[in-house]
Amino acid sequence: MRSKKSWVLALALTSVMALSACGNNNGGNNAAGSSNAPASSAPTETSGGTEVSGSILASGSTALQPLVEQVAEKFMEKNTGVDIQVQGGGSGTGLTQVAEKQVDIGNSDVFAEEKLKDADADKAKALVDHQVAVVAIAAVAHPGVGVDNLTKQQLVDIFTGKITNWKDVGGTDQKIQIINRPASSGTRATFEKFALGTKTEDLQGSIQEDSSGTVKKMIGETPGAIGYLALSYLDNTVQTLKYDSVDPSVDNVVSGKYPVWAYEHMYTNGEPNATVKAFLDYFLTDEVQNGDVTELGYIPANKMQVSRDVSGTVTNK
Repeated sequence: MRSKKSWVLALALTSVMALSACGNNNGGNNAAGSSNAPASSAPTETSGGTEVSGSILASGSTALQPLVEQVAEKFMEKNTGVDIQVQGGGSGTGLTQVAEKQVDIGNSDVFAEEKLKDADADKAKALVDHQVAVVAIAAVAHPGVGVDNLTKQQLVDIFTGKITNWKDVGGTDQKIQIINRPASSGTRATFEKFALGTKTEDLQGSIQEDSSGTVKKMIGETPGAIGYLALSYLDNTVQTLKYDSVDPSVDNVVSGKYPVWAYEHMYTNGEPNATVKAFLDYFLTDEVQNGDVTELGYIPANKMQVSRDVSGTVTNK
């Protein structure tokens, strides 16, 4: 009887020790080498390499937003411990928010020095520029205007109110309705700087929209409408307009023949943390640059045959 009890006790002790060992092994893996660290705060080893974790908040350019959203989805699939939120609002909003450390990344179609000036100049100096692509901006109109090309001077006259009817530029007899972006928009800044060559006032009767997506919808639905969009937004719901008879194609942008383009910037306030850096590094991989970037109508910066500095000066590479 005593021998049977001893055998049962030994078996029970063996089971307890085995369960304890399993618990310790699982705990070690979840803590990524440290039993005190939460699983979401440290990288974990995966079969494909090191997986990062944490949250990222990005805001700003709506021209860049479709690309950031798509790449973020792919990055989160590869790194299930990461949560990325992407908001619009325009380049000025993104730059201001990242300068104030309200977001991790400020997306912008323009250099920070162009937006953050005077009293905010020191804030611009603290930002680190990560150029992830090139975006081209095209003038677009409602499909019924009867025009597929405008000269630089015609665009200037339209956006300054000198020309108010499409018949004056060879189109149909209907009033021109301007769909504009607000002053904080990097898309507007790029269009004014490189298409018009001048800043414009907001004309009475013109419409302002914060989102490129809304601009496209309104132009497609409003007879006589004109505005401007990144190539990533173009489809058959709007009429893409040539600029001085030059088509806003990728080849023409790359060669420097089409001038209305800008770098897409993802700014951080100082050097990024490990999670943000991993996300930005992923942007520059061949998978993204030769895949998502080109698929959505953007251009890999390393394919450009010309470069442009903050003053707008273009030089051949």
